[in-house]
This record gives sequence, structure tokens and C-alpha cells, in this order.
Amino acid sequence: MNVRYAAAPGILDVTGKEIGFRRWIEKFRKRARASGIRDGVFDVAFRGVRYDEGVIRSDRGQPEFARQIWTYLDAVVSDARVRDGRAALQRNRRLLEEIEAKFDVEAPILAAVWGAESDFGARRGDTPLIKALATLAFDGRRARFFEEQLIAALKIVQAGDISPKRLTGSWAGGMGHTQFIPTTYLDHAVGFRGHVRPDIWSDDPADALASTASFLRHCGWRKGQPWGMEVVLSRGFDLALADRRIRNTVHDWTAMGVRDARGRHVPDHGVASILLPAGLRGAALMIFDNFHVVRQYNAADAYVIAVGHLADRLGGGGPLRSGWPRGDRSLGRAEKLEMQRLLTARGFNTHGTDGIIGPNTMDAVRAFQASQGLPPDGYASHEVLERLR
Repeated sequence: MNVRYAAAPGILDVTGKEIGFRRWIEKFRKRARASGIRDGVFDVAFRGVRYDEGVIRSDRGQPEFARQIWTYLDAVVSDARVRDGRAALQRNRRLLEEIEAKFDVEAPILAAVWGAESDFGARRGDTPLIKALATLAFDGRRARFFEEQLIAALKIVQAGDISPKRLTGSWAGGMGHTQFIPTTYLDHAVGFRGHVRPDIWSDDPADALASTASFLRHCGWRKGQPWGMEVVLSRGFDLALADRRIRNTVHDWTAMGVRDARGRHVPDHGVASILLPAGLRGAALMIFDNFHVVRQYNAADAYVIAVGHLADRLGGGGPLRSGWPRGDRSLGRAEKLEMQRLLTARGFNTHGTDGIIGPNTMDAVRAFQASQGLPPDGYASHEVLERLR
């Protein structure tokens, strides 16, 4: 049944969620006002904004969390992406050299973020951000986070950096060539080459790339250190040590028989951890501090590995040498939730059920595998789920 709701100027017929959404907007107005947003700015920004069910569907199926890592890598580090990235590096060589000189962040990692986020500017997103962020703040699984982003977006508009009409990006709030979220923009966006206001939405990628370098430097990027590298584990390696929280010197890992993918000693790039993103049957990685820097851009391991590997490929490196367990079926979200519930019921606490296989779930899987006499690699496979059942 159609219902007329007076709090929706210009929108007469609304139903279901839209009514609740309109009520939420009026309550949110007070919180925005308390954060310094003027009513006039608020009214202009929210003119015509409607609840967007498609944004919620997208939020439930983010590829870096939903796909198997090899499928995600196939897409992000495709031959076409590598070819286009090398061309983008050459085309923007002078700009990237200037940015590297100022921020001490290498061109290949900047280009890799650019490629992963927007295919080198080709796919920056055209979703109106106020609509997307308001929908996620009202009805999303991370309402507090998205409300913070929404207030930041309104501050960007209020500062005059961009009009609400031009404030577009991805459904998740990413903006411009490297998909900055609004709070990151406020903290780290820079106008490069004398620009008064940062313009990460422009066809010119200068401000977006410089802003990304500014962010990475602030997060602790160390020039000259790799994000990580493919390694080979020794026979009998203690799989309990393949944990991001266990950090040893390269010398210590070498003493345990860890070598690079070609069987050579790993150069000393500082303390490192061992990561098995697909268990024993996939690639083994040694990750350094720069891995955790990129993870502050996007917390999914698959994203960090893809960006790091793409940077290596753009810098002249080759594909990963190890294979992946491509025959394994990907777990759906319902199956991941079931796994988390079953693990916790068995006494292997996953510290919540969210359908995302993160470090806590991997720890629980590892403990369950050990209890079953399986190699404790922490890989949440369909085989593990069947055993739990």
C-alpha cells in the first residue's frame, strides 16, 4: 500500500523501508548538526535521496571476502591489468617520480592501488555518495562506520571541495581514482602541483595518486621494503607458526628452512610473518610491515596480496610459482556462518558469526584441525565444514 509521508520533500509515494529511512534521515539531521553540518548544506545534499536496496545487496557480497583468493587474484592481477598498468606507469612516469620523491612511496605500489581500485581511472563509480552512505548507515551491518563516513562526506561538501552532484563514487563510499573513503580524504587528501583544493574526482589522477602516497606514508610505508614475497616452507615446518601475529627475523625463518620461491635465502627486509592464504596446497607468503600498511587501505588479506602482487608484476616480476587448490568449492556466506556456529559449539570460539573468514575464525579452524589430526593450516575449506557437520 502506498503511503504519503510529509518528511520527504519532492517524494510523495513511499513504502516499506523508505518510510523508516525518511524517519532516520530526520533523526540523523540532529547528529549531523551536532557535528557542525549546517542545515542548508544538509538540505541540498539530501534533496531527492532515496533508500537503495542495491547498495545493501552489494555490501553482502564484496569480492575480496566472497571469492576464493585465486579467483580474486585472477581478476585483479590479470594479464590485461598488468599490461594496462605498465602502460599507465609509462604514461604517468614523470608524475609518479615527483610523488615518489616527495612521499617516499614507490610508483609500482601506487599504480597497483590505482589499478585495483578503479582500473587506472576507468571505473571510478557513478553512485551518488550521500544516497549510498545514508542507506548503509540506516540499514547496513556497519551502521556506525558508515554514518561516520556520511558526516565526513557532508563536511567535504560544506568545505566547498565538491558539490553534492559531483560527489559520486562506489556503492561503499570510495571516491576517485584510488577510491578514498570520506574520512581518509579529510585526513590525507592533498592538492598536488599547487592545487588549492584536492580534486581526486578529476580525470587528472595527480591529486588522487599523491593523496594515496600521503596516506601510505602516514601509515608507516617503508620505501625499499617489499609488502611480502612467495616462499617455500621446509618439510615438517610447524604450521602453528603460520600466523600473522607471530613475527620473527628473516634470519630466524631461514634457520627454520624457509626459502624464497626459487629456493634461495630471503634478503633481510626486517621482521616478518608467514601466511598461508589457501592452506598447505596454496602459495606460502612471507609478509613484512608494508603488508600491514596496505591492509589499512583495505583489511581483506586477498586485497593486500592482490595489490602487492600487482605491484610486483608492474615492476617486472613474474607470476606466483605455486599453484592454488582450484578444485576446492568456495563456501557461500550461509556456509561460512554455519562453520562459525559449529566451531563455536565445539569449543573452538570464532568470537562472533559474521560470515567472514578472518583471523579469529582461522584460529578456530586451526585448533579444530589439530584436534582431528589434520594439518593445522587454518584453511576454512569445504572439507573442514563437512567434518564439523
